[in-house]
Amino acid sequence: MKQKTLLLTILGAVAVILLLVITGRSIHKGTGDLLLAQTPDAGEQAQAEAKRDVLIPAQRAVKAPALSEGIWINSEPMKLEDLRGRVVVLDFWTFGCYNCRNTLPTLKRWDASYREKGLTIVGVHSPEFDHEKEEQNVRREVRSLGIRYPVVTDNEYETWRAFGIKAWPTTVILDKKGRVRFIHIGEGMYGEMENAIEKLLAEPSGD
Repeated sequence: MKQKTLLLTILGAVAVILLLVITGRSIHKGTGDLLLAQTPDAGEQAQAEAKRDVLIPAQRAVKAPALSEGIWINSEPMKLEDLRGRVVVLDFWTFGCYNCRNTLPTLKRWDASYREKGLTIVGVHSPEFDHEKEEQNVRREVRSLGIRYPVVTDNEYETWRAFGIKAWPTTVILDKKGRVRFIHIGEGMYGEMENAIEKLLAEPSGD
């Protein structure tokens, strides 16, 4: 009887672990409130949820907050205002997050395919652990991972909070006027995001 009880306990524990792995495999959770979902009202929250994973119409898009100061890797310091007229992909990541690493091949391909067509990718490195805050570690990982697009450190989470990010990785796509037009949390949706990038590249820059 004791052996049977022990076996059932072990099987139950294994089932719980498998469930956690399956449900948590695509999003490495952090803290904070989601961009466009920072309201207490349930109806407004639901509307904000609906704005994820779709191209937000220009007339409903909000201006992106500024990037906070940090250490820039692969480029001179930039401001979003400097990138007006270009489509911008902000990748909120940290090098210790395996989900973030899984998105890198796609981000690097976009950089190679669309940089000359008007796309700028910026990796916003918002660390989870203390060793991910050290500049030499970030530089080593950026080099080791073959990242050639700009990366800026966000050790105080100022940009993270300004955009209301709550999970690694989160991708935010801005149009040529600096407005938030697409938001995705976690891995996947690569085709949908690439379609959004191509549509935004085709839009006029305007004033």
